[in-house]
Amino acid sequence: MPVRPKDHIEILRPFLPNRYSPLQANGDGKQGVYLTSVPEPLADALIGVIGQAAYFEKLALLSSFPNAPDPEELDDVIWSPDMGLTFKDQVIKARRGQGIFRSNVLLTEEYCRVTHVSDPKHLRASHIKPWKVSNDTERLSGFNGLLLSPHVDHLFDKGYISFSRTEELLIVPDVRDKLLDAWGIDAGVLVGEFNWEQQAFLDYHRSNVFKGEEGTDI
Repeated sequence: MPVRPKDHIEILRPFLPNRYSPLQANGDGKQGVYLTSVPEPLADALIGVIGQAAYFEKLALLSSFPNAPDPEELDDVIWSPDMGLTFKDQVIKARRGQGIFRSNVLLTEEYCRVTHVSDPKHLRASHIKPWKVSNDTERLSGFNGLLLSPHVDHLFDKGYISFSRTEELLIVPDVRDKLLDAWGIDAGVLVGEFNWEQQAFLDYHRSNVFKGEEGTDI
């Protein structure tokens, strides 16, 4: 899906390297640079832009047909039998702008708030306000995301845990009783401060995703 970087420079600009950048700050190419390297965060953002453009064009096309599927159901389309799982995963991530989203989250978050794991290779960029109910801006906003260890991401995504305004981990009782010790999660961990943009998304998560009751001792 060809795109013009200049059309998306507001997204790409934060990931341009200070030296030997392939693009100028306004999105134009640099004629004096030859075979410059593209840093991984910039590559992720570029892939995300390409995927996002293709994804929303596909949605526009599908919406013109009767019985068009819900956007979330597009992941259940029939895939070619010889398509590997890794390739399928990359296509899905690109369609959803995951490259851009993950790169944006990395600008704000440095480690999992619960496990304190800091190596990005072992962390997932998790939406606070779910992707399916977010608008296009919210879907790519780094403030609408947290870096979480995979098992913590599962609990957060399904509403079994959340985070309070007083930096505490909120936990559904059933999970507290059955999973925390088995998964090595410290129920009393202080998860740190969130900025005001993140707090707005967390307010939504506590009210609409979290399955417990905010403010109760659970």
